[in-house]
Amino acid sequence: MKIVGGAKLLRIFLGERDKIGSVTVYEKIVMEARKSGLAGATVYRGIMGYGGNSRVHSAKFLAVSTDLPLVVEIVDGEEKINSFIPVVEKIFEESDSGGLITLEKAEIIRYTASGKKPVIEPD
Repeated sequence: MKIVGGAKLLRIFLGERDKIGSVTVYEKIVMEARKSGLAGATVYRGIMGYGGNSRVHSAKFLAVSTDLPLVVEIVDGEEKINSFIPVVEKIFEESDSGGLITLEKAEIIRYTASGKKPVIEPD
């Protein structure tokens, strides 16, 4: 797959501890993005943050915090991103967790797969 030009950046803010059953919300979002054929997704772990409840989550308070802020970023064409937003909203409803979803204009300078064979991971 090769993508160049105008695109959208979907950014999803959530908590590390948010789950649907035994699956974390961020894992569910990434796996659903993959199933939907989106170009890729990346999860970033924050060291400090707060959301709608104004509760501060920080790696500073505990040596190993289990509820740090996370950001999932997904970049792809506008149509594919727009069709994926309802999937993310459904995941938030199923998890009954808080979060924030933003959408930004992006321009892809380069997106190509490596020449390496893809690693097939078990589901």
